[in-house]
Parts: sequence; C-alpha cells; structure tokens
Amino acid sequence: MTAPFVPQIALYRNWLAAQRGLSFGSYEEMRQWSVRDLDGFWRSIWDYYDLRSPTPFAAVITERKMPGAVWFPGAQVNYARQVFRHVEAADAAGLPAIVSGGEDGRLRETSWPELRRKAAALALHLKDNGIRPGDRVAAYLPNIPETIIAFLATASIGAVWSVCAPDMAAPAVIDRFKQIEPKVLIACDAVTYAGRQHDRRDIVAELRRSLPTVEHVILHSEADAAAAPDALLSEIVARTSAAIDAFEPAWLPFDHPLWIVYSSGTTGLPKPIVHGHGGIVIVVLALLGLHNDIGCSYQQNSFGERYHWYSSTGWIMWNSQVGGLLSGTTCCIFDGSPGGTKDKPDWTTLWRFVAQSKATFFGAGAAFFANCAKAEIDLAAAGDLSRLRCLGSTGSPLSADTQAWFNDRFAALSKTNGSKAQADLWWANISGGTDFAGAFIGGNRELPQTPGAMQCRLLGAAVEAFSEQGRAVTGEVGELVCTEPMPSMPLYFWNDENDVRYRSSYFETYPDNFDGSGRGPVWRHGDWLKVDPDGSCIIYGRSDATINRHGLRMGTSELYSAIEALPEVLDSLVVDLEYLGRDSYMPLFVVLRDGVAFDDAIRAKINKAIEAGLSRRFLPNEIFAVAEIPRTLSGKKQELPIKKLLLGHPVEKVINKEAMANPACLDWYLAFARDYLARNAA
Repeated sequence: MTAPFVPQIALYRNWLAAQRGLSFGSYEEMRQWSVRDLDGFWRSIWDYYDLRSPTPFAAVITERKMPGAVWFPGAQVNYARQVFRHVEAADAAGLPAIVSGGEDGRLRETSWPELRRKAAALALHLKDNGIRPGDRVAAYLPNIPETIIAFLATASIGAVWSVCAPDMAAPAVIDRFKQIEPKVLIACDAVTYAGRQHDRRDIVAELRRSLPTVEHVILHSEADAAAAPDALLSEIVARTSAAIDAFEPAWLPFDHPLWIVYSSGTTGLPKPIVHGHGGIVIVVLALLGLHNDIGCSYQQNSFGERYHWYSSTGWIMWNSQVGGLLSGTTCCIFDGSPGGTKDKPDWTTLWRFVAQSKATFFGAGAAFFANCAKAEIDLAAAGDLSRLRCLGSTGSPLSADTQAWFNDRFAALSKTNGSKAQADLWWANISGGTDFAGAFIGGNRELPQTPGAMQCRLLGAAVEAFSEQGRAVTGEVGELVCTEPMPSMPLYFWNDENDVRYRSSYFETYPDNFDGSGRGPVWRHGDWLKVDPDGSCIIYGRSDATINRHGLRMGTSELYSAIEALPEVLDSLVVDLEYLGRDSYMPLFVVLRDGVAFDDAIRAKINKAIEAGLSRRFLPNEIFAVAEIPRTLSGKKQELPIKKLLLGHPVEKVINKEAMANPACLDWYLAFARDYLARNAA
C-alpha cells in the first residue's frame, strides 16, 4: 500500500461535515474549534471511532480544569476489549496482528486469534493466582510479542501494568517498581543487544529480593534450565481450554488505571504516572489516526497498513507502538540494537527490518535518523522499501539537514521503485511526552512541511509558547504550555497524597490565577517551543534540567545517586545540552576527594557506576574534575543556570550571584562555557 489514498484527517473532516454540520476554512480553524469546544470535539472522536460502552456517559467532561478533569463519567471501556474487537475482521483479511524481528534477521508473525488466545490464557492464570482489578503487574521484558501479550492480559482483568526495559540496571528498576508494590513480576532471564546475549538472572533474583510485595514470578526464558520461577510464560500462553476461548475483557470505568509509566525530574525518585484506560484509548486513536495518518489494516482505504516505531519497552513510544492495535493495525516490532555492534556499526539494520516486515510507516528517535545520515547509509542496499510511505520522528528535535538528507535519498529511490509517496516523502514529526502518553505537536498529511519543523499543534491540544510574562507569543521561543485538559493527562501519581507532586511537576510555574485573570492552572511541559505564524512548530529542547538522551528521559537525581555513592566523589553536576537537533552533549562535573587522581581509572569507575545504577544510555560525553559545584544559598545545585550558560545565555540573565552560596566558583564555569561555545561555533 502506498499513498495517495485519502488522508485519515480528511475522512474525519468529511465526517464532521456530514454528521455534525461543521465546516472549516483551514486546519487551524478546525483546531481552534477542537480546543474551544472540548465537549464537542472529544464526543466526535468517541463517535467517529465507534467507541462502545454498555452504560451511557453523563457528560464528556464534568469540570474543565487541570488537574482533576473527569472525562466520560458513567462510560465503561477496556483497552484490551478495543484491541480484540478487530480479531475476526483482520484475520479474515489474512492480516497478522504483530510482525516481530530482531538482530538475527528472522521474522515471526502473531495472528489476531493467537494474540487474543494467549492474552486470555495469561489473564486467567493471573486471576487464578489472586490478581484482582487495581493490583499491579510489573514486567522486566524486551520488545517482543510476549510483552504485548502480557500487557493485554493485565489490562483485560483491570490490573495495572508497568514495564521496565531489561537494559536498565537493577537499582533503577527497583526505584520504580518498589513505589508501586507489584504483586506479580514477569521477567526475562536474558536479552540480546548489539550482537551479545546479556544474562539477566542475577537482576531478576535481585528484583525478587527487593520487592517484598511480589507473590508470583513468571519467567520468559531463553534458556533450557532457567532459575526457578513460579511459572514459565511460554507454558502459560500455550494453554487451550473452553474457558480461554470464552474469556472476555472486563468492562471498567473510563478512568480505571491502565498502566504506570515513569518520568524523572531533578529531585527524588522517578515519578510513577498513572494513566486511565479510556483516556489512553481515545487520545491514541486520534493521534495515530488523524495525525500520524495510520489506518486500519483491513479497511480498503488503508488496506495492508503496517506500523513500526522503533523503541525499547522503557520508552513511551513502546506504548504508542502497541496503540496501533487499537485501530486494527498490524504492528511491526523490533528487539535489539538499531545500529549493529560497537565493533561493526550497521545503521541499515532497522531499514532491513522495515523492508522485510513490509512496514508502511516507520518511526524512530531523531538521533537514529541523524546517525544514519552521518554514516551515509545506502538505503537501496536495505531491500525493498517501496511500501514505506511515511517516516516519523520524536524524542528530540530533528534537524533540517537530516530531514533533507533523507528526502533526497528517497526521492532518488522512488525513481527506481516507483513509489509516488517517496518522491516527496511525508514526515510525521511529533513532540509529546511520557507525562500524558500522547503528543502536543505533530503532523498533518494535508499541510505543507518544512524540514526541521513540525507541521501543527494537534487537534484537542491547546498548546502555546508562553513568554516570561505568561503570555502566548508567535514567532518567538517560549515555554511550551497546554492551557486546557486532555483525556490522557495523568489520573494521578502513585502514592502522591493530595496530588502534591503532580501539581509541582506541571502546575507550579503557572498556578491558579497566575496572571490575575482568574484562569486556572496551566500545564508547563518543560520544552522550549516556537509557534510560527503559519502554525508550524519547532521544539528547541528541554527548558528544565531533565536529561533527554535520544528520547529517554532520566532525572539528574538518579545519576547523582549512582555517582555520589562512590567514595572518591564528593559532589557532582550534570547537564544535557540536547538542543534543536544537535547531538545530545552531556558533560559531567565532579568534585573528587582530596588525594584522588583524576585519571582514566576514575573516569572508568564513574562510568561503570552509571552503567550499573542506570544504563549505558546515560553515560556522559565527557567528565571534568572541578573544585566546587555551584549551589544556591539553600543548597540546590544550579543545573539549569549552568545549562543556559553553555547554550550561550548571558551570565547576568541566568544567575543571581547574590542567591549563590559559592559565587566564586562561577569563574571556572564561565571559562568553560566560553571555550565550549567557541569550539561549538567552529
């Protein structure tokens, strides 16, 4: 399948005209309607996607506020039920639910009936072991079909899912899972990445010791003789019975907890964010359908659609990838390294998977595309890419140069493979977050596109760039804010009494009546945004001190915990300078104990501590020994001011020396910033 077929957003617009009598002179006019009339817009999404409930809802939204908006009270839904409604039609069309692959190049297909049967078998096993609605099921699994099956099984009985990727070290996983007190742990004993198999049995054993609430361990095992689990996942999902055949997911309240994901700030443990079944279903359908233009695989207009977004299970894009199943779309998933091994880099690895799996949509982090361009890969050598009609990017800003590089290559490729779509390739570049499991800014196949920019703010997303005075600005860089609620915003943070941490995370900068107008709190997202007069948008990186390594966010506090546990390290500070498509540059500054030599041995020890405590993904680009870490009078590390210095902001605008405990130490950082900026300019 290749474009042109009717864009999904055009089908929706035609439906609005026919069913609601609504017509708009432009996309921005339609978006303005969608954020002014929240009731009308989200009701239209419910009806357009034919969402079902055995009971009526009393209203679309009971109170238009953040946080605390209640959506579709009275409605009952289930994420898994929405997925499984496609089983018969998709299977009758001969289409698989999942196409999976890895570094070995072999593909495996999971049929829609197989997906339902295996999820039902595991769901009944969980129920038989005492798991009830609201209980947490924690998973330590890679991006394989079994992980999707385990998620759907968990969701189908109303238990709450939470997953960490097996490239994460035990302390980082424990910091997340111990907060939510899971009853079940589903884990793998090994994972393959970059050509090597990594044993995970010791980590699984450590998780079991450190999570006293876990009553039942299910192991996904690649070995013949695994550590003694309570059950093997392969045996559970192989079961057949009349009860399995008759199983149906439970109807649940619209705001019943679906999963817990984690987003890290600069202090404290990772934030355990709870999203609800209904909010995720309705937002993901609108995002993937209307803005990513991903259609149902068995419908004629988009027949044969295959959706691939490269992700680990530790990134919210895994959740987005699985969301393709909600609309009856075949999902193509890849487990492993996208760039070959360290000794033999191969940035055509994923492109070969795209060709083999016959993907029509391929998304990845912006850093992946940048690496491919730098490596000057030969797309023609990857296989038959003629079915590919769209590329998606997120995680960090995609540079204009990288996008233009691919546009030129695909235009050349189209002359030999006959793909009209690739002659002028459409990019669905999006920007959103783990925080609300969706996107604020993204694509529209009907709008013009400019390399390096995203096409529009999404329907239902009341997004603005705020000046320092809290006013919406156009053509200027400001704070990305959202002024109206969306259904997939967090229900709450787990164990966050009175929503104290939730409010401080998003609503502290613009609290209730912040501008004296009487308006309620406004969501501050933590990104720099520019909205151009034509409605296109550019994200300029994080406006706060959170680390963003190729789309995976980590709080600086987690890094400090790993580093400062070393007896040689007295203090530390890290900043991430990912900004407008540049490579993510992350320098680490450390204060060493007297007598400790700053040499290769201590650098290696610091890197090893980060790898053991977090993941290799968060290793710094460079490490510097310093005399002091700049701190405020209250003792807070001045991460954001140092980051702004390194981005070229004048010192008098970013640092108040009067509020510093040790202003004399600034001289070193100012000299470092001057040197860094000079090198970067060169």
